[in-house]
Amino acid sequence: MSDEPQPRRPDQGWAPREPQAAAAPGDKKGTRPPRTGWRRYLPTWRTVLAAALVTAALVVGGFFLGYHLVQIPAANALATQQANVYLYADGSVIARDGDVNRENVTLGQISEDAQHAILAAEDRDFYTESAVDPEAMIRAAWNTATGKGKQSGSTITQQYVKNYYLRQEQTVTRKVKEFFIAIKLDRNQSKDEILEGYLNTSFFGRGAYGIQAAAHAYYDMDASELDAGRAAYLASLLNAPSQYDVITHPENRQAVENRWNYVLDGMVDEGWISEGERAGMKFPTPKETTHSTGMSGQRGYIVDVVKQYLTENDIVDEDTLDTGGYRITTTLHKDKQDAFVDAVNDRLMDRLDQENRKVDTYVRAGGASIDPGTGKVVAMYNGIDYVKQYTPNATRRDFQTGSSFKPFVLTAAVENRSRTQDGRRITPTTLYDGTSERPVQGWPGARYAPENEDHRDYGDITVREATDKSVNAVYAQMAVDVGPDEVRRTAIDLGLSEDTPSLDDAGPSIALGVATASVLDMAEAYATLANHGEHSGAVLVEKITRGGENVELPERRTRQAVSRQAADTTTAVLRGVVENGTATAAQTAGRPAAGKTGTAEEDTAAWFAGYTPDLATVVAVMGQDPVTAGHKSLYGAMGLPRVNGGGAPAEIWGQYTREALEGRPVRAFDLRVQPGAWESQPPPSDSTDSPSSSDRPTDRDSGTPDDEDTGSSTPDDTDEPAPETPGDGRDDSGTTGTTTGGGDGTTDDGTETGGGGTGSSDSNGDGDDRTGPAGLTGALTQHTRRDE
Repeated sequence: MSDEPQPRRPDQGWAPREPQAAAAPGDKKGTRPPRTGWRRYLPTWRTVLAAALVTAALVVGGFFLGYHLVQIPAANALATQQANVYLYADGSVIARDGDVNRENVTLGQISEDAQHAILAAEDRDFYTESAVDPEAMIRAAWNTATGKGKQSGSTITQQYVKNYYLRQEQTVTRKVKEFFIAIKLDRNQSKDEILEGYLNTSFFGRGAYGIQAAAHAYYDMDASELDAGRAAYLASLLNAPSQYDVITHPENRQAVENRWNYVLDGMVDEGWISEGERAGMKFPTPKETTHSTGMSGQRGYIVDVVKQYLTENDIVDEDTLDTGGYRITTTLHKDKQDAFVDAVNDRLMDRLDQENRKVDTYVRAGGASIDPGTGKVVAMYNGIDYVKQYTPNATRRDFQTGSSFKPFVLTAAVENRSRTQDGRRITPTTLYDGTSERPVQGWPGARYAPENEDHRDYGDITVREATDKSVNAVYAQMAVDVGPDEVRRTAIDLGLSEDTPSLDDAGPSIALGVATASVLDMAEAYATLANHGEHSGAVLVEKITRGGENVELPERRTRQAVSRQAADTTTAVLRGVVENGTATAAQTAGRPAAGKTGTAEEDTAAWFAGYTPDLATVVAVMGQDPVTAGHKSLYGAMGLPRVNGGGAPAEIWGQYTREALEGRPVRAFDLRVQPGAWESQPPPSDSTDSPSSSDRPTDRDSGTPDDEDTGSSTPDDTDEPAPETPGDGRDDSGTTGTTTGGGDGTTDDGTETGGGGTGSSDSNGDGDDRTGPAGLTGALTQHTRRDE
């Protein structure tokens, strides 16, 4: 071929190039035929390789970059919120407080069946697989994209990360974070720790977060008690918590049972249950209603009172308690709590007609019951419903105690060996002038002349009968004879707070109950009398744990608040109030009982405080305007002229005490009373030159104020005496008494015995006059008949 340029034809473009000659042998360089047609659009293998290498580099680089950039964050707020769980003494749930119904438990507190059911439902290879499963994620994405249902493809580790560290939104960013956090978490925590966290954070419906709350919400049991069938149902709920509740959505039952069977079959496949166990299982329909964990009824009141107890006793401060997670076992007994509510409803609430009697809208009730031997509060009544009336009536301190305070005056008199203005030792048989509006003698303050109920004059009357009939004139004078400061000190020693309003400067009116101690305060004080003067502060919490660890409780301390002689003499006198005085309605308890009625000024509250050897209980009916919260008189309530302590309060007390002690042996009081307690005494002297209370010596045996509680006040008491009923020769439990001698004694169980040799007293009058059960009630009965 010539190297000269070829002539160009004028009518054509460039002439096509001549094909190059084939390379001669020995040439190193050849030529490739050009790519034509569709082939020219395909990348070469070099391009593919380069792209693959670049992609791999980007993926690996991105992975390492993401791994180092994404850190394990702090837990989200929802995941750490827990409820505090409040329990009865038997372990049954009273209530859960807090915005989130969750109670974290350890893996050891979750049954193996429950653990295996969750794994069978969500991630059967959890213990052997890695934290993430890319294949499952791709499969889930494909199924979601092709309309086969929305699927997550996440492992349990990933789900836990989403529940505990992230939010629930469906975004790419969240999924990327979930991926990297799951990988890191799998390196930092054991599989058991991750599973435990997952079980405590998963939502199961019915407002329950975590398997412990779910076990209670659906089956009213702890997670440790779940069997395979129930556990499989709870595991099924994770797929669709709201839709799979067969009680609220019965139309979905077939789908739920299919899912339940899938879980159980998986447990069989994994060897966690046998085929025989599986074959015998029936679908465990959850409870339609379980114990409410809300605050309605008595539950909210109990939570409030227990919280106050925990903070006031420096067990848990309020801020720490609000973080949740505490499991608080109270001293309350469910059967006694229910009995208290029933008694209030039967004897009070069911008798109200709020539509036709406005005064009935004012009626409130409060009650507290304590085991005298331990100080444990076994039941409380606080109001009709916490969501309707928020103030706990058992612990409020704004209503006068009325004449239910009078026993503290008598206890103080015996404890201090006090004497009357004319020098006579105060005993149950000491005679006082019971004339209504008689001016109190020996009081250096302003003239004080309290009136008796209905302005009734009693003339000379014994302390015992004045207690039976709640004679104000006698007790106001006795308070001055003892000394108001000594009365105050005794009340505090028995259980009232040093800060009780109107307790410091009441003067003679202190005897009439101007102080406003709470129902629980009074129950604590009466429990001390029932326990022969030995005081145990009211106890509301038996045990408290958090995260399986015990929280230390204060050491239980007891002390001899007043001498046994003083407490038992008071008990002996208070028995007469139930047998013959203003509280005969309390006899329905069917047991030996002692107590005192009380009515606040203007009938704004009526009280009965009483006890058996086994139980001390105080009941108050109060009047309060539901709009203004002001105190209101109860004249006309329940269609009665007035409400007094011997009415509804004593009736509630009798019914509750009978039911609360049902099945327990009837016990008589074992009392040791003041020397000469039942000896007749001469009438009071008319001399006006008798020594004042400040001039007479006193010698107190024991008692120091160290207990806390509070109250507040207003004067005068009006107790309407109930009609007296003659003795029928029967003891408190209904057994006919047996006469065995010609003396004047009677045993505490109703058996009469000879008067001689039933006790002993030493010559100086300091010894106990032991009246075992023998000799006490018989003497009391004899004096009752004589005074009648």
